[in-house]
Amino acid sequence: MALPLSILDLAHIGEGETAADSFAASVALAQRAEELGYRRIWYAEHHNMDSIASSATSVLIAHVAAHTRTIRLGAGGVMLPNHSPLTIAEQFGTLETLHPGRIDLGLGRAPGSDQQTMRALRRSPASADSFPQDVLELQGYLTGETRIPGVHATPGKGTDVPLYILGSSLFGAQLAAMLGLPYAFASHFAPAALEEAVAVYRQEFKPSAQLAEPYVIAALNVIAAETTEEAEEQFLDSKRLRVSRFLGRGRTFTTEEADMILDSPAGQQLVQMAKYSAVGNPAEVKAYVERFAEHARADELIVAFSAPDRKAWMRSAELLADVLISD
Repeated sequence: MALPLSILDLAHIGEGETAADSFAASVALAQRAEELGYRRIWYAEHHNMDSIASSATSVLIAHVAAHTRTIRLGAGGVMLPNHSPLTIAEQFGTLETLHPGRIDLGLGRAPGSDQQTMRALRRSPASADSFPQDVLELQGYLTGETRIPGVHATPGKGTDVPLYILGSSLFGAQLAAMLGLPYAFASHFAPAALEEAVAVYRQEFKPSAQLAEPYVIAALNVIAAETTEEAEEQFLDSKRLRVSRFLGRGRTFTTEEADMILDSPAGQQLVQMAKYSAVGNPAEVKAYVERFAEHARADELIVAFSAPDRKAWMRSAELLADVLISD
């Protein structure tokens, strides 16, 4: 496959693990991905989630960058309404200064949290309304063409950290097209609008100083194993884990309880979130990923390895690279 292949590392904290374990695993994955030829790894901003360790996204990027040499690293994404554009410009300007040519900045407008946590972040419900203006303000700080007279990002000014608009709806597609920025669609958990959003983005795209032609990054889940049976078992385990994370409200379920919930309407909604999932042996996963790339009209794919077991998680990355990067 000619398309670049990248990774969305959800920085999950597994059962019996600590945040430190998650960080060590992220470093190990990045080092292996660098060896295997993946283009980039992104980390997402989430808050108040016991199972995700990437809340301080820029700090995690700095840590992984210090332990790798060439692979691109970035946010997929920073939830910009949670922050001032100047603060993000300074953080990512610092990262780019320390690791030149390796830093990406994906931007989203969701809270990355629940309503209570949104208030704890000092974010108002109306914060998302200024997202387009905030993106432009941030872009001005990074290019050195500030939109706030007399205010500059140091570090940041002139670093030209590339921006990406993240989305799962037509809003992000239209904004990315209007600003002439790359568009990354979160089809790994919000598959419904993928085709329409990509079509709108490509149709309405206007060239910019950063980008001459539309560029689509589409996300999907991958579980690759030596056999189909192993992969299917890991996929079922990952769906059971989603039940506890999204519907448990602090409690965990037995295998039997989780399976019953998966058969319920609420459980089926969770299953539908993982609609775009390549699951199987290497040949099966390769075939699915190639079909998905064509379906999504993607210029690049970013994969979330969803096997809950650490060894299986790393093995998925290796097997996928074997059939889609090394062939």
